[in-house]
Formats: sequence, C-alpha cells, structure tokens
Amino acid sequence: MEEELKRLIRNIPDFPKQGVQFKDITPLLQNGPAFKRAIDAMAAHYSSSGANVIVSIEARGFIIGAALAYSMGKSFVPLRKPGKLPFTSVRAELEKEYGKDAIEMHIDALKAGDKVLIIDDVLATGGTLNAAIKLVETAGASVEGIGVLTELSFLHGRANIKGKQGDYKIFSLLKY
Repeated sequence: MEEELKRLIRNIPDFPKQGVQFKDITPLLQNGPAFKRAIDAMAAHYSSSGANVIVSIEARGFIIGAALAYSMGKSFVPLRKPGKLPFTSVRAELEKEYGKDAIEMHIDALKAGDKVLIIDDVLATGGTLNAAIKLVETAGASVEGIGVLTELSFLHGRANIKGKQGDYKIFSLLKY
C-alpha cells in the first residue's frame, strides 16, 4: 500500500522557496479510495491508543486529522495560525524549515486528563509538532501519539521532537 500511496504524492521543487522539495498530497486527496485507505490505515494503527481527542494543525493537517477524528469517533481540536480563532487562545512559537511562525489553540479546547493524538500531514524538522506538543501539555493533557501522513526522514525531525513527556510514539504512514 505504501508505494501505491507514494505514487499519488507529487514533488514540487523550490516551493515555497528555493531549495525546498515540497511533497504535494493533493493528488492523494483527490483519489477517494486511496485517501480512504490512508485514513483507515492510520485509524487501525491508533485503534487501541486510548486517545479521546485528535489535535491537528492548520492547514493540510486539518484534512488528515478531521477525517481521522470522524473515522475513530473522537473529538477534534484545530490548531490555527495566529489571529484565526474567535475565542481566547494560547500560542506557541515555532521554527519551520523555511521561517518562524506560531500556532494557537482555544484556551478551553483541552482539559487536564485528555489523552491526545497530534495529527499532521508531514513531519519535516519537527518545529510545528513541538509547538503542538507545547500547547497540549500546557493544557494538562497527555500526548498519546503523534501521527503524520508523510515523514521527510532526511530532515531528521523525529530527533527534534521534545516535550515534558520525553519520548513520544511517532507514526508515519509514508516515509521519504
């Protein structure tokens, strides 16, 4: 299945800036049966995780995270770019492979004791996932797992994932 799904992800050179090889998941999303297989595989992996909440990161991460939350019958919490949430929010700064950014979460989105899966489309350098971990742990919730559709292993982002809990269980459906 992995090679079949990888064939549906196209490489876009020099996007969003010179030297970056962007993995475009749009063709995979446009193929309904393949998208379903990807979400079903992630749901199967996390079926015994004990998580009750899926937290996902804007923008492509929403696609994967919301579909997974629906498939698993879990609640969904969006992490958004600054200024996009309508209610009081908390913020975490992050470093991406091509610049600085931040993400925010509603202050009441999680409660102490929630068991969270953090889901995104890609693990690159780990900056975005570290910011998500910070928001989850600041709320008193625990990270039960981190899942991504694709991992860019050559950027060694997995080694950069840090938080209060120490080691995190990271699952990548596809690795490059």
